[in-house]
Amino acid sequence: MIESLHLDNVGPAPEMAMELAPRLNLITGDNGLGKSFILDVIWWALTRKWPHDLNPNLTSGYPARPTDPKVPATIGFRLTSKVKKGVAYESEYSPRDEAWIGKPGRPWNPGLVIYAHADGGFSVWDPARNYWKCKGDIDVQDRLPGYVFSAKEVWEGLECDVRGKPTIVCNGLIRDWAGWIKENGLSAKRMALALRDLAPAGETMEPGPLIRISVDDARDIPTIKTAYAEAVPILYASAAVRRVLGLAYMLTWTWDEHMSAAALLGEPCATQVVMLFDEVESHLHPRWQRSILNSIFHINQSIHEALSGEARIQLIAATHSPLILASAEPFFDPDQDAWFDLDLGAERRVTLAKQTFVRHGTAGRWLTSPAFDLASEGRSLEAEKAIASGEVFLDRRRQGEPWTAEELDKVDQGLRATLPDVDRFWIRWSSVVDELRTPPG
Repeated sequence: MIESLHLDNVGPAPEMAMELAPRLNLITGDNGLGKSFILDVIWWALTRKWPHDLNPNLTSGYPARPTDPKVPATIGFRLTSKVKKGVAYESEYSPRDEAWIGKPGRPWNPGLVIYAHADGGFSVWDPARNYWKCKGDIDVQDRLPGYVFSAKEVWEGLECDVRGKPTIVCNGLIRDWAGWIKENGLSAKRMALALRDLAPAGETMEPGPLIRISVDDARDIPTIKTAYAEAVPILYASAAVRRVLGLAYMLTWTWDEHMSAAALLGEPCATQVVMLFDEVESHLHPRWQRSILNSIFHINQSIHEALSGEARIQLIAATHSPLILASAEPFFDPDQDAWFDLDLGAERRVTLAKQTFVRHGTAGRWLTSPAFDLASEGRSLEAEKAIASGEVFLDRRRQGEPWTAEELDKVDQGLRATLPDVDRFWIRWSSVVDELRTPPG
């Protein structure tokens, strides 16, 4: 688990510090303020490798660089070690080496790290499979330092250089799932359970039969059952379903491979999981957005308890969705959960602040919270401008300033062109307009 992160002269903010909660951490903020960047740095702190360095096919996960190259830059962090004690460390950037200088040897982090990227790619770090030796002050790579998949490689397989030879280290979703279905073993059951848990309330996602889609394609393609068909090939699935299938597969594959590696090494399974999730709502319908957080916890908890009997899951998720925030209200616990918001404050400086999580009840009310800072609960820009004009007119009237019938009509027409009949602003506006248009006496 990662306990804290402190950045100095790195990223969009001059300085950034966060004390992370042990269970759920939500990160909000406008585009370009550093949500994905924070997740990349946390991945590096836990694994000591940048995702893009391990796989150039990735469209994100580039190494962090100093904001001002003339000023020292540091990344400090504290994480829970194998003996469940906090270990603190600080790394400084070396401009000449173009690298972050760190202590040689494998990371202290003892648990699995799963990073779901916004573009559909995934990164996985496994303490049983991804480690290296240290000779003096030099890291000697003994095994792969991590598994980093582009979105395409999640589906079609990942090939890496292993001891100088190109090696397929993962078969990919299509081939693995087809093989699991044929074997009808634990992996197939775990995949099916993951899909069941990820489906929104009232809906199901079940595996269908294997099929061929072309005489020239020798692969057996898994299918899913839907409300309108008994066998939809996953190659034809929507972006949302592909996102969910990729998540279910990567969770199942990671656990299966970790369990096998731990058994070969004679070691117990990991007792910690850190999951990083960028734009957790990406491609998902609102029904799915409302259930995705609970689903992720439930899947990891179920698999982890089945394998090790003990589960400590830490989820760190960046989101733009008010529904994601609203969905956390029933279970959010300040003792084990936290919400951080990035903002562009005074002097155009990016700041990160831990916010008090207050229940707003609806996604609309979350839109006007510090998470999104909108002026209304989801009105159009045109409607907001029309209401602003109405507010100005009402203020002028209260202060006794002169007005004309033409001004009144212009504001009224703007409101009628943009607001629905049920908008609450009509209650205030209509009573005033009726009064102003009623002849005296």
